[in-house]
Amino acid sequence: MNRTEFIIVTAIILFVAFLLGWFAHWLIHRFTRVATSDMSELDRIAQALHEAEETRDQAITYLQKREAEMSNNLAQTKAELNAAMEGLRDARKEAEELRGYIEERSHG
Repeated sequence: MNRTEFIIVTAIILFVAFLLGWFAHWLIHRFTRVATSDMSELDRIAQALHEAEETRDQAITYLQKREAEMSNNLAQTKAELNAAMEGLRDARKEAEELRGYIEERSHG
């Protein structure tokens, strides 16, 4: 094989490799192309996901606010209960003192 034949064979091999590469690229592009209907479906799904995330964030914010309100109400109710128990304790002590005073005056 002389130099000219070698160059021609090499050129043919490179051209065939180029054609195979181009054909492979065309096939991959053909099978992986996204249709317009698929893109609109993806856009719709993305919008729905975005709305769901916003709704979730609003629900979390509402629950945190509600939990803070409930904790505040619980603390207030506990304070009122403690005050009522303290008042009841004082009333019982006063009633006991009055009973003792009445018994002392009635016997004395």
